[in-house]
Amino acid sequence: MLNIGCHLSVSKGYAHMGNEALSIGASTFQFFTRNPRGGKARKLDEEDISDLQKMKEEYNFAPLIAHAPYTLNPASADPKVRNFAYMIIEEDLAILEYLPGTLYNFHPGSHVGQGVDKGIELIAEILNDLLKPQQKTKVLLETMAGKGSEIGGCFEELKAILDKVHLTEHIGVCLDTCHVYDGGYDIVENLEEVLEKFDDIIGLHRLYAIHINDSMNHMGSHKDRHARIGEGKIGIEAMERIINHSKLRDLPFILETPNDLSGYQKEIELLRSLYR
Repeated sequence: MLNIGCHLSVSKGYAHMGNEALSIGASTFQFFTRNPRGGKARKLDEEDISDLQKMKEEYNFAPLIAHAPYTLNPASADPKVRNFAYMIIEEDLAILEYLPGTLYNFHPGSHVGQGVDKGIELIAEILNDLLKPQQKTKVLLETMAGKGSEIGGCFEELKAILDKVHLTEHIGVCLDTCHVYDGGYDIVENLEEVLEKFDDIIGLHRLYAIHINDSMNHMGSHKDRHARIGEGKIGIEAMERIINHSKLRDLPFILETPNDLSGYQKEIELLRSLYR
């Protein structure tokens, strides 16, 4: 079965998200740990989280994905911004210990003029300080579109971060189809070549999840504008090849398309109909 879900809001609780996912036929989902622009995390409710954990086991959910706020920038030149990133990641990882097996995804950040190498050094520094040998959460770096001073717009930059992290068993990658396409990787005409490149540079064994999104812009645009499945420049045929690829088909797929819950349900049904 295709393990697919969408982005849901934690505002009404963890178990509520599980019920929403089931109502639209999802077998996984993604959620922000807090407001996507930052702020305080939802007050910890162990009973609520326990209810979701039981639901995961009963319905055989694929790994869930928690997404850090967009405002997180561990590569910033500003110590206050880096400290904010440190605090958020530390808090989030503590909460996710109550949901063992969850994947924690974040955008690597922007070097804002310091240079890529310095930005990579700062990201790895925070991760090395916060990752613990006993943790039950795997942290994922997301592939980015390469806007401005954004880090992670190419596989080599993600590899450079991974190489500096000491606890390698606790870190991996989430591939975003819109981002890699906008970043210049031709997943429409040359999916096999892109995956071979990913494998050569990073290693497919370090790929743990996929954000499956169409793109409003052409390949190499570095824009990062998501589109509904089949309504963008990537197209439905390429999406079908991606979800059925032997190296990808068993991973959790998360929709981040501009949709409401009923729209996500239709996309889940569409992609499931294409899964062989």
